[in-house]
Amino acid sequence: MKVNKTVQQINEKIKRGEAFVVDAEEMIKIVRENGAVEAASQVDVVTTGTFAPMCSSGAFLNFGHTKPKIKASTVWLNDVLCYGGIAAVDFFIGATQISRNDPANNNYPGEFKYGGGHVIEELIDGKEVHLVAESYGTDCYPRRYYETILTIDKFRNAFLYNPRNCYQNYNVAVNLSNKTIYTYMGVLKPKAGNINYCSAGQLSPLLNDPFYKTIGIGTKIFLGGGTGVIAWQGTQHNPDVPRSANGVVKGGAGTIAVTGDMKSMSSKWIKGVSILGYGCSLSVGIGIPIPILNEEIALYTSVSDEEIYAGLYDYGNDYPNKIDNLLAEFTYAELKTGSVEFNGRKVPTSPLSSYKKAKEIATILKDWIKSKNFTITEAQINLPSIST
Repeated sequence: MKVNKTVQQINEKIKRGEAFVVDAEEMIKIVRENGAVEAASQVDVVTTGTFAPMCSSGAFLNFGHTKPKIKASTVWLNDVLCYGGIAAVDFFIGATQISRNDPANNNYPGEFKYGGGHVIEELIDGKEVHLVAESYGTDCYPRRYYETILTIDKFRNAFLYNPRNCYQNYNVAVNLSNKTIYTYMGVLKPKAGNINYCSAGQLSPLLNDPFYKTIGIGTKIFLGGGTGVIAWQGTQHNPDVPRSANGVVKGGAGTIAVTGDMKSMSSKWIKGVSILGYGCSLSVGIGIPIPILNEEIALYTSVSDEEIYAGLYDYGNDYPNKIDNLLAEFTYAELKTGSVEFNGRKVPTSPLSSYKKAKEIATILKDWIKSKNFTITEAQINLPSIST
């Protein structure tokens, strides 16, 4: 007998405290033991989670009108350059922007001790930041310079807007060159000395909804410890990649743009990151609930690490030169053992993402729903399932 539920019906159960909610890890066992149809009839919501560096992140901020008023064309926060070309006292700080006096890779490999991601974390943590704003001056905005110390509560508005987060699968990285290299995938030793990967695998949101049946624009999510929303498809969203028989993509595919109020977030789930020899970034915690509307969605949310493949690519030569040369494929179950067989020998593997924190996010979101503090939103616009 087929299952056919609606988001409205599930929300009614949530409001009554009757919803059956599990995380994606728990769903694997339920489907294996009971089948997809029975699982769909029992389970109302499956929660997912991920916590990893997500470079395409940043924040829009507004520091309020000064007296006299200023049209801030150039802004710094703690000596990190921000983009002021918006209007008056609005500006944007990017997670990867480095501090003004950072030597960068002039001292190779650069340490990149401080950047936009660290400023965002400190703001969320309630710390003071030093703001400097400059202007060319206009008749309506005559002030040319403004300097002050602010905490996040002093900003009129502070919200994350991350153009590309939560990649649906990703590359696995190796270095086949003869020298150590420093990449956004971490330090890669020469001659395939190590392999790095970055995904929560079976807990990762878009891997549990491979064709974007429920996750879309308007979906309410866990973002950085607070409530956020999917604002649009993420940059580089590309669903047209090879898929396994179960529909799960084998490489980087779907992405989402997300936004949320920084004043409701926690620095536990938003962390500035320094990546040796590469730059600064921001680790972001995201959790997305998936309403189990039918047995098809139940089956998708039962995907396990043994069923999710990711491709290995050479970051020593092929990746920087945009050569698409797939070296091998591994499941996340294999990668998570700590080593894989490659070129006739065992190579150690390491994650850049935290499965432990992804599980914690999925659990927190599950608790929010079970305690009637979080309902499900139906996507207002579907994410594109083919490239546009």
